[in-house]
Amino acid sequence: MADDKLKNIGAKLEGAADEAKGRVKDAAGGLTGDLGLQAEGKYEQFSGMAQQEFADLYEEGEGVVEKAVTFVRDKPLLSLGIVSFVGILLGWLVFPRSKRS
Repeated sequence: MADDKLKNIGAKLEGAADEAKGRVKDAAGGLTGDLGLQAEGKYEQFSGMAQQEFADLYEEGEGVVEKAVTFVRDKPLLSLGIVSFVGILLGWLVFPRSKRS
């Protein structure tokens, strides 16, 4: 678990570095009139921002999974009841009863 958090922090830092590098390239391309460099900078900015957002989403997802695991460990019978109810409900929705004459 600690390794995942370190990887996540590393991904956030890498994304921030890519975003900063993209901003520099974008500005340099704007000053020199090089549209290719400017486009490359915008791409790197977007890529860095996306990497940071993905790391944040991954972190949030881990929190939700941890809460679910804790709930199942604390209340196994209630969890089993919920899963059974959802299974029966989905079964009725997916395989509706046919009318017999």
